[in-house]
Amino acid sequence: MATLREGENKVAFRRISDTDNEEMSENTRDGSRKILPWDGFSEWFHCFCVVTFDLELGQALEFIYPSHIKLTEKEKMNICYLSFPDSNSGCMGDTQFSFRIRRCPDKRNLINSKESTEYHKNCLPTLQIDAAHLYGFVYFRQVKDKTSRRGYFQKSLVLVSQLPFTSLFTQLASLVAPEYFDNGEPSIEAACHDIDQWPSPCPGKTLHLPIMGCVLQVRIPSRQDKPSAAAGARGHVELMGSPLTVVPSISEPEMFRCLHPVIPHMQLLWELVLTGETLVVMAPGPGMCADTVHALVSMISPLRFMSDFRPYFTIHDSEFKEYTTRTQAPPSVILGVTNPFFAKTLQHWPHIVRIGEPSYGDKNSKALKPKKPGSIKTLESKPGVYTQYKPFLNKDKNIIKRLSKGMQTRRPTEVQDAMLRRHLLELTQSFMIPLERYVASLMPLQRNISPWKHPPRLKPFDADEFIKTLEHSGPQLTSGLKGDWVGLYKKFFRSKNFEGWFQQRQEEVNCKLSALHLEALCEANIAEWAKDKQEVEVVDLLLKLREKMESVRNNRILVKPELIKQLGMHMDAIVMNLPEDLQSVLQSH
Repeated sequence: MATLREGENKVAFRRISDTDNEEMSENTRDGSRKILPWDGFSEWFHCFCVVTFDLELGQALEFIYPSHIKLTEKEKMNICYLSFPDSNSGCMGDTQFSFRIRRCPDKRNLINSKESTEYHKNCLPTLQIDAAHLYGFVYFRQVKDKTSRRGYFQKSLVLVSQLPFTSLFTQLASLVAPEYFDNGEPSIEAACHDIDQWPSPCPGKTLHLPIMGCVLQVRIPSRQDKPSAAAGARGHVELMGSPLTVVPSISEPEMFRCLHPVIPHMQLLWELVLTGETLVVMAPGPGMCADTVHALVSMISPLRFMSDFRPYFTIHDSEFKEYTTRTQAPPSVILGVTNPFFAKTLQHWPHIVRIGEPSYGDKNSKALKPKKPGSIKTLESKPGVYTQYKPFLNKDKNIIKRLSKGMQTRRPTEVQDAMLRRHLLELTQSFMIPLERYVASLMPLQRNISPWKHPPRLKPFDADEFIKTLEHSGPQLTSGLKGDWVGLYKKFFRSKNFEGWFQQRQEEVNCKLSALHLEALCEANIAEWAKDKQEVEVVDLLLKLREKMESVRNNRILVKPELIKQLGMHMDAIVMNLPEDLQSVLQSH
């Protein structure tokens, strides 16, 4: 690992130790909380890495910043191999792409801080912190270099984060990496210290993020936002003397640019992604490969894709054998690959998407029928979808005609993108609204919530009962598409997407029921109730109330502050009426 060179204008970075506590940062976030060095940075990133090519070792990790961050050997290996385009890609100049790797189980950061909990409650499911994975945003440079024994300069800057802010972090890498390649490590130090001063990621707020002498303006969507398919407008203005760049979307890929070669099959692809089918994307380069995988995953937004996905995957990945073995059925995953080796290795996979070089306006983009998976032998095969899957729903020919006409007339890609995204959003909403309505019917009535009983829970999901509701309140109310909606729902119920969606709904509803139960307790006359109760019953209630108060303090249950104050007064009054020995025990815990 490289060390900082003597004489450079460097900013100190080191392990957080006892001496750091004496130098606790006086900076506050939102004027409320003090932070230790790198607390602000860690809310956005795990670390920055520089990967270089070593003639003896191959791809090697040159250094990590901040230096106190630790990666496991497996994480280091995966980052190194995934930070360079495949040798067959022949990428000259600058190339940007992204990847996603598993975290080692003992290194996964639990979402337990108050800020993280608050972020999760307010952000869209698709933007939640991914504790089990790390995202890497790569800026790779390859240029001829006569001074190098290999004849080329090859190096990557990688921004590593648990946040899936694909658009924002890709743009950030394009600002930081060229500065690093020109000026060395001090540029990364300066960028990281800029990030350490950023406000916390806060859904629903417009944030101004200073970086490298300019300012990025972003807005993280919140759950309260009205669903919209249109991204904000790009722009460049001055803010306090610094150039301000408006980032229109924090995570949405340019969907039409990625998927226009397979637009005739977009509804088929939507069903494959919705039901968590195994899928491989084959593309000539890592940029188009990764963007296409992100575009596929976002086809079902705002529903979160719960199966695994790898925007860029190589034969060196630590999960290579797990994903390519022929002794078992292919796993539920979307893989993005560029190496021709995969055309043979994965030809038994049921669904293959082949993407060629981007050629917007190509007159040959006709509505071709999907081809059988076995017909793709090499990456030189024609772009298209290779599958024997028969969609449950009939094709929406109108949207395909509109998009195809736009390609012929050279309609701006931003307009095409908005049309495609709107269509997919409405399709997903039509599918999910009956499910949301059914889950709402599983909630117990508020009048049945008693302060003296355990809070009620959401009733179990009954697939057969749900299917019965479709005749009168199914997707036909909001969608004109015909087809086997029931068959599509049944297939969806067997997917991780349904499992993840329903688990999240359960947690949200049960949290709401706990809040209503706590409100009922706040409004109840607990002192009157305790008069004729045995001490053990009263103590048991007090301990349960303390547990609930702790949940409120940790932001797991949201209730009005005045009600909590009232409940605290009730609890104090009950304790004062207990024997002195019990009072001292309860007050000491």
